[in-house]
Amino acid sequence: MTLVDAGPLVALLDKNDARHTECVEASNNLSRAPLLTTWPCFTEAMYLLAEEGGYNYISELWKFQQTQQLLLHDLTVAEIKRMAELMKKYRDTPMDLADASLIAVAESLLLREVFTIDSDFNIYRLADGSAVKIIP
Repeated sequence: MTLVDAGPLVALLDKNDARHTECVEASNNLSRAPLLTTWPCFTEAMYLLAEEGGYNYISELWKFQQTQQLLLHDLTVAEIKRMAELMKKYRDTPMDLADASLIAVAESLLLREVFTIDSDFNIYRLADGSAVKIIP
């Protein structure tokens, strides 16, 4: 299973997005397992899609979730606590809530790949000091 950030979700659904083709190609190379995201990332993607294409784009993201191509992870208390720690640690970057949620979930579920177009993931480190693999 691969964690996915808001950026690729927007790019996959918005054919006018500058990263659309790149994200479609990357998603085609992923395993057939569903993508996994967090509520903060899903919320961010909804907001961005609404700005770009209104309800039609929002509807497509809901379909992506309802067909279980995209799973929404419910954050645990421990993950939320870790998010606060991460946002403090990376406050000079700064790390936003969505990014913190992905790193916290990567740590707790032992996932090591994040589908993102956010270059800040080159900076972030997991609790063990390792970096996540960035797709694309």
